[in-house]
Amino acid sequence: MPTGTAIRDVSRQLFDAAERILLQGGPNALTSRAVTAEAGCAKGVLHRHFADFDAFLAELVLDRIGQIRDQARTLHAAAGTNTVADNLTKALTDLFGSVAVAIVSLVTARDELRTRLHQAGSSGVPVLTEATAMIASYLTAERDQGRVAADADVDTIALTLIGAGHLLFAGRRGIAPETGEVHKVVTSIVADGAR
Repeated sequence: MPTGTAIRDVSRQLFDAAERILLQGGPNALTSRAVTAEAGCAKGVLHRHFADFDAFLAELVLDRIGQIRDQARTLHAAAGTNTVADNLTKALTDLFGSVAVAIVSLVTARDELRTRLHQAGSSGVPVLTEATAMIASYLTAERDQGRVAADADVDTIALTLIGAGHLLFAGRRGIAPETGEVHKVVTSIVADGAR
């Protein structure tokens, strides 16, 4: 006799549950028992799909990096539209208004997770590294269109924007900064390079 119903897209259900826990309780609240309870499934479900909890967390982070890559394509396509500062403000708000800040805390808190991510090819602090590449690519596209100065150091601007964005959003416990506050920081960073 079956003991339960089949769960469709188990990974997605577990990842979404882990994201909710991260946003509500931070990295210390994230345990395999908490994830499966939040997902509404038996603890064994997680261990049937992942070798161990750190393997699950590594896949969670890699999944969220994939979402940043999707966001990067959207941002790159926005080159030449609106203003550079408006596009960057939206990108930072979308990025850090999601689970990215909590993921950074998670990666920082777990040595084994960092090791696994580096073994999988991630460098630096995963999520932030990918976000920096997203911004640098966008700025390069804007530079190619003449909307960013030809001599602008897009890599340094991208690093600065990601660092400032992370500081703006970190530690706010779900209360995002106002769009105007983000825009003010963005415009001060890109003022010399944007046209």
